[in-house]
Amino acid sequence: MRAIFLILTLVTVVASGYSIWSGYRFLRTEFPDPFILKNQYPVVEFRREQPTVPNVRLVKFRPSGWVPLGGISRAALGAVIVSEDWAFYQHKGYDPNQMREALREDWEEGAFVRGASTITQQVARNVFLSKDKNLWRKFKELFLAVEMERKLNKRRILEVYFNIAEWGPGIYGIGRASRYYFQKSPSELTAKEGAFLAMLLPSPIRYGQSFRSKRLTAYARRTVRSILNKMMQAHFISAEERDREIGFPLLFEAVPLSELQPELGLEESLHEGGPDEEISGEEN
Repeated sequence: MRAIFLILTLVTVVASGYSIWSGYRFLRTEFPDPFILKNQYPVVEFRREQPTVPNVRLVKFRPSGWVPLGGISRAALGAVIVSEDWAFYQHKGYDPNQMREALREDWEEGAFVRGASTITQQVARNVFLSKDKNLWRKFKELFLAVEMERKLNKRRILEVYFNIAEWGPGIYGIGRASRYYFQKSPSELTAKEGAFLAMLLPSPIRYGQSFRSKRLTAYARRTVRSILNKMMQAHFISAEERDREIGFPLLFEAVPLSELQPELGLEESLHEGGPDEEISGEEN
């Protein structure tokens, strides 16, 4: 009897240990620790077998194209913040007001039509998760965003965001975007240039029609002006600066498009899609 008891006890301990270990592995797989972003850098790359599908991997040393937050103009930072996540410096990873609005619109449409993701949620999704539109992924995104806000400071989250955001087909990171559209470093971006880049973020291929046409579309003009107004309201620029920026043409409006094609490799070949082509990812 004692031998049977010992065997049953051993089996129970092993089974319990295996269950605990399996549960731990599941949680680590489904909910990776965002703290890893404190000392590692996400890099967007493309698989050889799927040249149009981006993949994110983490590296221990800062990549050559990485732009620190201090290397981005205040105007560009402000344009993206007021456009993508006005309450970024106030929320804890999610914006309850935006979530309520998104839920209302999704309920009325009977589908996921509005994501309402904060910048933090976008970082969580783009680094750790797939782009599938389902409730489980949205829950993981929310959980990871809250954890990220607990373990990282706002500057680090914003820096990661600017370095992995997509600004066009194959154009990831503010460094490449700044060179591609305006032939300058991110530290030199003006308020209007920042507003244009902010306009691209929800759907960079579709809204890139202005760049392909070498002039702002009616939608782009309205959106850029709206972003500049928000920047003024948030005190990133003055009313005089807003008015002055509105009057300046962007570089690609004054220079032939053939002279604005830097050697970026993959994105050049991908930039041949039609003007009405839309991105495969969701809007924020």
